Amino acid sequence: MADGAEAAGDPAPTRPLHHVAHFDGTPGSVAAARAVTTRFLHRLGAEWCARVPERTTGDLHLVVSELATNAERHAGGFHALELTGDATHVVVTVHDTSPVAPTFLRPDPARVGGHGLEIVRALSREVRIARTPGGKSVGAVVDLPH
Repeated sequence: MADGAEAAGDPAPTRPLHHVAHFDGTPGSVAAARAVTTRFLHRLGAEWCARVPERTTGDLHLVVSELATNAERHAGGFHALELTGDATHVVVTVHDTSPVAPTFLRPDPARVGGHGLEIVRALSREVRIARTPGGKSVGAVVDLPH
């Protein structure tokens, strides 16, 4: 029994792991969001026995970076990062104060910038956009390897 929870007789988790962190858009906020994601993934591995290999961690860091950067650039900076996960997937959602939905641009390798959502789409099973009472949320579902 390598898992401490099993050794102690603790039951397996039944509800997804959930964490919310708030950022004000000051320099270093995107790096701080990635650090929050790293800690979340460590907890997910420990509590859910989720397999999160280095490549998947990198993909999730990139998704978080792109969504947080978009919130900082296009929505005034303040945003919340919401992470929800279990042994099969992680949902990354960034909430911001702008009601304006992001624009999905056609892929264009000659274009400088504007590739954030394109990258998020490529790394995610699903991208979700919703208006909220205080702005909007943009989320991505990233599957974990089995």
